[in-house]
Amino acid sequence: MENKEVIKALAALAQPNRLQIFRALVVQGPGGMTPAVLAEQLAVPAATLSFHLKELLNADLVSQERSGRNLIYRAQFDRMNAVLGFLTQNCCQGQACLTEPAVACDC
Repeated sequence: MENKEVIKALAALAQPNRLQIFRALVVQGPGGMTPAVLAEQLAVPAATLSFHLKELLNADLVSQERSGRNLIYRAQFDRMNAVLGFLTQNCCQGQACLTEPAVACDC
């Protein structure tokens, strides 16, 4: 990953509503959620949710798929893992600093 991609992803997550939305999509897993379900679950107005989903899409942290009349949003687990990998690359100058290795999400 390039620095600018990581900065874009972290900037998108550096807003409370977007972080909450992204975490809800991560918890939901590969099945994803519709905006209506997200709005209800998170108590976020539809217009606000739409704005934040657009920002997460722009940062490539979520994907959008049409299913009939619905849009389904999913966390981009490969992107999330790439950001985490970038942040922990060369951790502790190559020394063992974790008692257990971090496990990437296989969702």
